[in-house]
Amino acid sequence: MLTEQTFFQEYQMTLTIREQSDQVKAASAHRLPSDVVEVFDRSVQAFLDEGVPAGSIQAGGQLESFTLDDATGKPVSLDHIVENGPAVIVFYRGGWCPYCNLALRTYQRELLPQLGRYGATLVAISPQTPDQSLSTAEKAELEFTVLSDPGSRLAQRIGVAFQQADDVLAAQRQLGLDLTQVNAEGATYLPRPTVLVVDGERTVRFVDVQPDYTARTEVADIVAALDDLA
Repeated sequence: MLTEQTFFQEYQMTLTIREQSDQVKAASAHRLPSDVVEVFDRSVQAFLDEGVPAGSIQAGGQLESFTLDDATGKPVSLDHIVENGPAVIVFYRGGWCPYCNLALRTYQRELLPQLGRYGATLVAISPQTPDQSLSTAEKAELEFTVLSDPGSRLAQRIGVAFQQADDVLAAQRQLGLDLTQVNAEGATYLPRPTVLVVDGERTVRFVDVQPDYTARTEVADIVAALDDLA
């Protein structure tokens, strides 16, 4: 018998991340205060006008080695991540972000089962504290590694970080979210949604930086990049 939950999961699998994000955005427009929606819409348009930062990491470049704590506080190095094959590295804003959550769940459901044939590893990185990262992983029942990037320093190093604008911070506080309380070191830097595919030599083979924080890299594009790498 097809349960309601199974039906919902199967329905989600027929939708792209863009289509899921559009549904979330439409629901938010009706649910959130109009002044908050206006601030968020203005923020998205500003990012779209700016586009991908000129100094962001490019395919063919080398990703410097790094070590970040996982959700349990254990240090994990990039060298360890790519020790046995390529890595798909996902930068996301945080577990408070509905667009991040739907993307991470989609990667869990649709991308992770395909990685075995490439010998690839999936990791997700946000500026949240390890405790907050653990909450994200538990709530989404994620089976891949979630890492904490304090102050978004790694994201800054590869040119995809930004300082959250004051009006957006105020709108988020109006909704009960204070980034200084959920991010490591109380920082308000965030990464643009970004996916990297990195080979065993730490060479970046695929980059997708999304100026629009409601958008995410589709599973099909990541799989295509892994096919090219193979």
